[in-house]
Amino acid sequence: MMKTNIAKTLMAVMVGSVLVSGSALADESMTHKAQSSADSAGAKFDSSMKKVGGYMDDSGVTAKVKAALVDNEAIKSTDISVETHSGVVTLNGFVTTQDQAEKAVAVAKKVEGVKSVSDKLHVKDSTKQTVSGYAGDTATTSEIKAKLLADDVVASRHVKVETTNGVVQLSGSVKTSAQSERAEGIAKAIKGVKSVKNDLSVKP
Repeated sequence: MMKTNIAKTLMAVMVGSVLVSGSALADESMTHKAQSSADSAGAKFDSSMKKVGGYMDDSGVTAKVKAALVDNEAIKSTDISVETHSGVVTLNGFVTTQDQAEKAVAVAKKVEGVKSVSDKLHVKDSTKQTVSGYAGDTATTSEIKAKLLADDVVASRHVKVETTNGVVQLSGSVKTSAQSERAEGIAKAIKGVKSVKNDLSVKP
């Protein structure tokens, strides 16, 4: 009888130990899960803050570049738009001379926070085009389009060609960088073309 009681007592102790161990493991698991959730939430918060911070930095850079362009009397900045992405500034719009375009780029590069400058400015003659000049530009545009259409490398369906006073602007999209370079080369080879502004985007 005594042996039976001892056996029962030992069994109760063992069961109790198992329950206590199970409870401890459960508590540890819950603690680990809570810590993981906290870490995950913290990481997401840090990521969000970085994105917000980056956006604020880009906005600040854009504002500084605009202010610098306005302060420079040699640059007519009313037709220039400024965009910034991850410190890379893009200048779009029109200027009256190539010299102004170069000065605008130089001014932008000096602004704090600017990593690089993408020049997409177009030179627009302040004087009115003559009838003969317009006719010449129209002929140049037509010839470039015909050459692009006949070319086996360039998919010219999405390429737009504009000519102003002998300055050709290529816009639209091509599938490869090689096609973009080829289109620019074809345009430059046409008689009467002074320069080519290649704004083609590569979209595979």
